[in-house]
Amino acid sequence: MENSEEVANVPPENGKKPPKASTSNDEKAPDSSDNTTQQKPKVAKAKKRKKPKDSTAPRHPLTGYVRYLNDRRETVRSANPTLSFAEITKMLANEWTNLPADKKQQYLDAAEQDRERYTREYNAYKQTEAYKLFTQQQNEKKMKESKEESKSSVQPVINKEIPDMDFGNFDIPIFTEEFLDHNKMRDSELRQLRKSNTDYEQQNAILQKHIENMKDAIAKLESEISQQEKNNASLQKHLDHLRGTLTNGFSGVKLPGVKEVATQQNIDSYMTNLHSILLENSSHDANLLHTVRNIVGRLEFNG
Repeated sequence: MENSEEVANVPPENGKKPPKASTSNDEKAPDSSDNTTQQKPKVAKAKKRKKPKDSTAPRHPLTGYVRYLNDRRETVRSANPTLSFAEITKMLANEWTNLPADKKQQYLDAAEQDRERYTREYNAYKQTEAYKLFTQQQNEKKMKESKEESKSSVQPVINKEIPDMDFGNFDIPIFTEEFLDHNKMRDSELRQLRKSNTDYEQQNAILQKHIENMKDAIAKLESEISQQEKNNASLQKHLDHLRGTLTNGFSGVKLPGVKEVATQQNIDSYMTNLHSILLENSSHDANLLHTVRNIVGRLEFNG
């Protein structure tokens, strides 16, 4: 007993308490570290809110890149069955990048036609009652959600602990290589469309200038035609006056070998025959020449 008491009264070395004697049950005390170790709560990924669609709305257009993917995906998948979807998409993106300009232009032209089709159909769709009803429903839904969010934001947060959030690896699709390749393709298409738009604007400006020049030329020609018509009318009036004057002067003069006398209808042929006779200088035409001189001297040709 004395030995046991002496052992019990011996102070511990280094100020440490001696270990307690094990009991008959020999149960192990629970480790307090087990209670302190807590599993980090898993953070649920926020679900993307899908934009509601109207079933009566026209189908959205496809880009040239997407059209190429749709045409080639099954062929590449059949030839490479072990590749994943992402690897196939990457392969197709490389194909699209190295695709010749003439073949790529076919897809871009088809995409442009599809975009024009969508623009026409969407403009017609906006005039329908279905579009108005769908827009009204969406506006009412947005107002309702806005009111609910405003109510929840003003509620006080009491004794609410913020859990430890795990900002580990998130599989965010916008940072994937496929998306970046797709975004590059879209940027390339956008630059090409902008360049085409600039070229079209320049061509349009040149054509507009040509149209203005053509309008000026047409106006000038119309003015010249109008002036020419006036001149022709004046000359025709003067010609009619000359014919009448010659007819009055030579109506009584008969030409040798010609039964006709000068009239308003045959004055042209009459003067042609008279000119031919005078040029022959025959002896029996001396009197005729003298008569013609006297008639011409008396005529007044100014109208």
